[in-house]
Parts: sequence; C-alpha cells; structure tokens
Amino acid sequence: MGKVVLVTGVARQLGGRFVRRILRDPGVDRVVAVDAVPPEHHLGGAEFVQTDIRQPTVAGLLAEYGVDTVVHLDVSGMPLLPRGTRASVKETNVIGTMQLLGACQKAPAVQRLVVKSSTNVYGSSPRDPAVFAETMGPKALPGGGFAKDAVEVEGYVRGFARRRPDVAVTVLRFANILGPTADTPLAEYFRLPVLPTVLGYDPRLQFVHEDDVVEVLRLASREPRRGTLTAGTFNIAGDGVLLLSQAARRLGRPTLPLLLPAIRWTGTVLRSVGATDFSAEQIRLLTHGRVVETTQMREVFGFEPRYTTAGAFADFARSHGPGLLPPERLAHAVDRIEEVVRHG
Repeated sequence: MGKVVLVTGVARQLGGRFVRRILRDPGVDRVVAVDAVPPEHHLGGAEFVQTDIRQPTVAGLLAEYGVDTVVHLDVSGMPLLPRGTRASVKETNVIGTMQLLGACQKAPAVQRLVVKSSTNVYGSSPRDPAVFAETMGPKALPGGGFAKDAVEVEGYVRGFARRRPDVAVTVLRFANILGPTADTPLAEYFRLPVLPTVLGYDPRLQFVHEDDVVEVLRLASREPRRGTLTAGTFNIAGDGVLLLSQAARRLGRPTLPLLLPAIRWTGTVLRSVGATDFSAEQIRLLTHGRVVETTQMREVFGFEPRYTTAGAFADFARSHGPGLLPPERLAHAVDRIEEVVRHG
C-alpha cells in the first residue's frame, strides 16, 4: 500500500491544484480531500468528504481511511465564500487547526504533518531587520488579523510536535502567493484599476508562484531525498525583491499615494464594497514591506523555485491583462521624468 494523504482546504484553488498533482505521485495510493463546502473545481480521483475541520468528525476520517500523511492547507487570510466573515476565517484557522491536531495526536497511523503558514508571522514594522530568517520573530506580536492566526497556528503545531515526536512535522512559511489563479489579498489588491499606496513609502515585496507552492507541498508530503531534511520550519519565496512602485509600473496600474489616515479610510471603503480585503496588516505590508531569507529552503529542504519574485509577478501580470496605462509607455514616462529631475 502507498501513502494515504488527507488534504484540508480543497475548495480553494490551491488545495484543488495540490490534490490533482499529488494524485500523480506513484507512491500515493489514496487522497482524501476535505472541506466544509464542495469545491467548484474537479479533484481528479480524490475522495471528497464534506466536513468542517472545526468539528471533531475529522478524527473519524483519520481512523476510517488509515491516513498516514496530513497536509493542512485550510489556513487562509480570506473567506472562502463571498459572505464569509473575518470571525469565520479565524475560527477555521485556529479552532480548525486545534481540532485537526487533536485528531492527529490520537491517530497512531499519522507519520507526517505538513502545515501551510505564512511569512505574515514576522509582521511588518519600521524596526524590522532587512531580512527575516526562520529563527527570528516579529518585533511586535500582531494584534489581530491573519498574522495573529498564523502565529497561533504555529504555536499549536509546535505543541503537537512535542507531544508526537514520532511525527515528521513541516511548517512552510510562504511569501505572498501570486499566479494566474491566486486568490490572496495581495492578488486582489493588484487587480484594482488604481493602486492606493502610502505616501512616502515604497516597500520591498517578495512573491512565490503558485506552481512552486504546489511543488514544495508535494516534496514536503513525501520522504525527503538523500541529503535533505523536510521536517522543520522553512521560508518559501522566489529569489529577489520588487518595490511596490516597480510592481505597479509592470502592471500598468497608476498609483494613488495617500496619507496613512486616508488609506485606512480607503481600505474600509474597499472592504465594504467587497472590492478587496484591505486589512490593517496589508496596509502595514504596503508601508514597510517584508523580505525573508531562503537559505534553509535550498540547503536543508533541497527546493529551488522555478520562478523568481519578478518571474512570479510577471506571470501574474500576463494573466490579468494590461492596466490603464501600457507598462512600456508608463516606464518610459517615469524614466524621462527622473532624467529631467536629475539634470535640473
């Protein structure tokens, strides 16, 4: 018998893509796909079970199917349904994770646990180091939002790892995920026709392509290759950084610099009309940025992303068409203005 893998969060695009990919692995015998709502996309030959991980029923699934590998993707910063609330998201992230870990602890067959986390755990502040390594923590613990959820989730996972040292536990801290089908808060922001920015700030941003996310999840869910170690906590991001101004130019989107109080008001308006989840933590990211080190990803985990940060953003931009201003003309105009300013 090959591996029996249980995957949570399969109603989201990322979860569906991962399920379809892992089904092609020769060492996988069965995939049990779990979510509270039926997915709109197909799941290949996986067995879909509609259940809410906030409920204790997930423990019965681990026993019934003899699951040995759990891939927990149901940790997100956005509601799954259009009318979903921040409270329901937090319950799924935190309470759902607690229930799942409790079920895993009682399931002797479970040998491997992979948890999707985020570089949001490092926060964004003016006192941050230039680059965050996995051993570093935030300068100030997040007071709310998805960042706080991710910190709590990782705390529960560490507790589980201490109680079940026989289980290989992998926590993957993904940078901002982009790609043609990415459904993340930052992807929604970049789809706006005009990008609100914080006056006086041009943050450094890092991205990881959704194709690389699926591949690193696949590697984490199997036995490590010779010379690598997949258990532990790893930052996952593409090489390099992009400034927010560079990203806007490459999209052909004009920016609207606003004072911080004004951009907070703008975020409230955008959330109220359902345009994007312009949360306080996203405003902090668009003010101070965030960059993480990926040495452990390469030297310990043994993963080399196909896409750089710029490459992931370029693929996202291609899939969403040109903005209001053609990128080439916008870049030329900005270069001309800089030249005039430089030479007086």
